[in-house]
Amino acid sequence: MLDNDLKEQLKTVFTGLEAQYLLYVSAPEQHESRDDLIALIKDVADSSEKIDYAVHEGEYLQLKLLKNGQPAGIAFRGVPTGHEFTSLLLAILNSDGKGKNRPDDVICRRVASLKGEIKLTTYVSLTCTNCPDVVQALNLMALLNPHITHEMVDGALFQEEVEALHIQAVPAVYANGQLLHVGKAGFGELLLALETQFGLEAQDEMAESPEQHYDVVIVGGGPAGSAAAIYSARKGLNVAILAESIGGQVKQTAGIENLISVPYTQGEELAAHLRAHIEVYPVAIFEHRLITKMELRGSERILHTQNGERFITQFVIIATGARWRKLNVPGELEYTGHGVAYCPHCDGPFYKNKPVAVVGGGNSGIEAAIDLAGICSKVTVLEFLDTLKADEVLQKKLKTLPNVEVFTASQTVAIEGDGDKVTGIRVKERHTAVERTLPLSGVFVQIGLSPNSAPFQEIVNTNANGEIEIDTHCRTSQKGIYAAGDVSTVPYKQIIISMGEGAKAALSAYEDRIRG
Repeated sequence: MLDNDLKEQLKTVFTGLEAQYLLYVSAPEQHESRDDLIALIKDVADSSEKIDYAVHEGEYLQLKLLKNGQPAGIAFRGVPTGHEFTSLLLAILNSDGKGKNRPDDVICRRVASLKGEIKLTTYVSLTCTNCPDVVQALNLMALLNPHITHEMVDGALFQEEVEALHIQAVPAVYANGQLLHVGKAGFGELLLALETQFGLEAQDEMAESPEQHYDVVIVGGGPAGSAAAIYSARKGLNVAILAESIGGQVKQTAGIENLISVPYTQGEELAAHLRAHIEVYPVAIFEHRLITKMELRGSERILHTQNGERFITQFVIIATGARWRKLNVPGELEYTGHGVAYCPHCDGPFYKNKPVAVVGGGNSGIEAAIDLAGICSKVTVLEFLDTLKADEVLQKKLKTLPNVEVFTASQTVAIEGDGDKVTGIRVKERHTAVERTLPLSGVFVQIGLSPNSAPFQEIVNTNANGEIEIDTHCRTSQKGIYAAGDVSTVPYKQIIISMGEGAKAALSAYEDRIRG
């Protein structure tokens, strides 16, 4: 199952394991994936004397992790290969108290304080790039709280279950049988969702976090935030970075071919390199943080997190990036995860041999249409403007695909469904105002990005799109506050531009600081 090079790497990865682990497989004798799962866990077990495996007859295919003979609260229904292989390895390392993804004490206390018995189930696709972050986060929660269990389910192997739940987007997370979340999410967002649904035990016993003081606080861990942290630290400043995750939106990018001097890389790899570079310097990294508000106190800027923490500084660099923009039409919210999707790489396989629409004629929309054309029976591209906005090379490729149809000057009015799933999309021809409904099974929304500026909009000026207005030095309307990358008004939302803007913001803050 695993090649020799990977087997050798695993021996290094598992060096230093302290507890004894058992990979317990149960599966029907004739299950089509039984042999693959056994081969996988045998190779993993062979990498360390601290790991063993056992195989038993079972009702369905399942892998459970046991630590010192006791269930660790983590299970996989499926063969955790592809992007989920890392989830299996991290489950073992995290169970042993190892792994750089383990949260700090503040976050651990919040997880441990979640109320009640919580059974979490995450339906995934092994080709999904968003799913591992969710699986790994919930696995960690199961390890941090003995009242939580988590099971990953490969939707391709349990299609009847997926169809019964009307799942058409992954990752789809269920808590005690109720849908909790659909789509990409970080540790902090998932924890907040669980707190909202289940509440916290003995909140009064959780000591209020003291104020923490830094010369510069960077909010956001993507290319802009990472560059700002590195440049600030190189100036000898006491720096903190508050982020949902290091890498940010980059982690969701499959392939990157326009980062100058690097002909090709992938989002996860670039995110790992960003973290490694930050860790060269004495930067305080606070992950899984969501900023709830910022306030001013004289020359100080106070950042509040959802944990009750307060970070005090005179200089703030906002680099919170952006998220996928939504249509905000009837039916979009109701059918998200049941026919409305935002990631063609993750959710495209659900629409094999089915008709779909892609809303958006920019680069992301046309790239999505090209990808989906190889999976779906028909792809309809709907662009609001009179012409497509995508690069010419992409448009030429699109025109060669026989199962793609393009409509410009088309406004999406509503997404229609039967109560369980999407059945069509209603569009209006802008020049004639004529409306019609296109029957289809899925809608992929690709209309650009919306800046993550909400916690700061009462402090700094933003434009009509919510982007933070900056000058040529990344200064905002408020002294001591800077913005960089996709959250700002800088044109052309590109990784390399965000990196440069992050560096520029850091240098501007340093220059303003030494000049008083």
